[in-house]
Amino acid sequence: MTSTRQPTGEFPAVDAPGIIAGGAASADAEYATREGADNPDTTVRDGRAPASYKVAPIIAVLVVSAFVMILNETLLSVALPTLMADLSITAVTAQWLSTGFMLTMAVVIPTTGFLMKRLSVRAVFITAMLLFLVGTAIAMLAPTFPVLLAARVVQAAGTAMVLPLLMTTILALVPITARGLVMGLVGVVISAAPALGPSISGFILQNWTWHYLFVMMLPIIVIALVIGLIFMRNYTEPEKVRLDVVSVILSAIGFGGVIYALASISQIVEGEARLVPLLVAAVGVISLAVFTARQVRMHATGKEPLLDLRPLKVRTFSVSVLVILLGFATMLGTVVALPLYMTGSLGMSTLDVGLTMLPGAAASGVLGPLVGTLYDRVGPRPIVVPGAALMALVSWLEVLLLDADSSQGLIIALNVPLGIGMAMVMTPLMALSLGSLPRTLYGHGSAILNTLQQLAGALGTAVFIALLTLGSVVAAESGASATIAQASGASWAFAFGGVMTTIAVVLGATLKSNPAEVEQAA
Repeated sequence: MTSTRQPTGEFPAVDAPGIIAGGAASADAEYATREGADNPDTTVRDGRAPASYKVAPIIAVLVVSAFVMILNETLLSVALPTLMADLSITAVTAQWLSTGFMLTMAVVIPTTGFLMKRLSVRAVFITAMLLFLVGTAIAMLAPTFPVLLAARVVQAAGTAMVLPLLMTTILALVPITARGLVMGLVGVVISAAPALGPSISGFILQNWTWHYLFVMMLPIIVIALVIGLIFMRNYTEPEKVRLDVVSVILSAIGFGGVIYALASISQIVEGEARLVPLLVAAVGVISLAVFTARQVRMHATGKEPLLDLRPLKVRTFSVSVLVILLGFATMLGTVVALPLYMTGSLGMSTLDVGLTMLPGAAASGVLGPLVGTLYDRVGPRPIVVPGAALMALVSWLEVLLLDADSSQGLIIALNVPLGIGMAMVMTPLMALSLGSLPRTLYGHGSAILNTLQQLAGALGTAVFIALLTLGSVVAAESGASATIAQASGASWAFAFGGVMTTIAVVLGATLKSNPAEVEQAA
């Protein structure tokens, strides 16, 4: 394989510290050279884009927006008991606030490749931000559960559009030499934001009502929208591509069915309503198979597929994504299971749970940009393999060491290296996976990655909770007390994380040691 990338010069100087340092030193201030822009209008004069394009504010706005939106995904994890009491709903009903969010994400994300071809970048950004803003405002004022659930669905639609837009923008506007650093910021979004959710939620619930979980996000999103309106530029030209409605329907049924079935695993384990989830799962899998066959056939016949699956034929992309999914499922499962263990077995308050989770999230966030810079120098494998090994080690230590008498300090001591390992896995592989694709597949590759991440997150959350429940039941039937049974169930869940991250170590060792080069689909 030979690289098709030819770095074409320096990256334009920006004013925001921590995003990109340095810049073009040429006396010609009107244009600054930037590798990777897609649009001829932004690559005029042999690849020199107008210097009026302020890349740093564009990336910063998208990173902050994505951070808040992903934070929102896990913000309700420790708030469910409060919501159950305040809205007079059962635990199963309350869980739909998370399930509905994931379902919507899984349905919308596969369409983002089409949306980013059909609409301008500004239009996609504004639509996504307004959807999230409206959903957040409705949630803030929601008087009943149906209204709150509808608000979460609207929020999810906006979130689903921003994540692929962020990754595609980085690939289009950031040169190879700085891509690892910027992807480090994305790593902060992907790994630190979900872990921060319980911490922030615990603090707010300790002092205010659950409505303030959404009040907190409103001003940040409004400011991001205003800044985005000022700086966001169209770096691609909209194309008149046709939306394949049949593919949209198959995608919605397929991904939605699988997510629903995964979210119902704990009910299946407990022996409740097994038939419906299993039927939905079967319909979902069949729909996905038909959807996949249709996308392949459409591409083969020269038609525009809803989701171009050719990125999956690129080995580096496929292996990188698989390792990302294993790490992400472990991280999100731990973020959900660990608070349940701390409240159920150790009797911690929501505030204490949040404070316990905070150091691990902070470690992941701080390390992300540093890992990105290191990736630019040494490539992925020297970082990914130790990172996955660290996650695996922590997962197995959680199985061995955490019990009904564990201290808060021990949990923090285990959670911090888990966050560090996650940053070491996510940051390099985000850059490597998408950077291995030709420019024309950036949007679809990003949509595939984000869709599969939703499935992995649903799988990790569902299996961790199911194993925690099953392990607790088995221990209780053996005569263990409630607290000991809960700790035993948590060990079952953490063991699943250990298995997944051990597999990630093996797969990570097969990656190339040099940074991303474009590969052709097989």
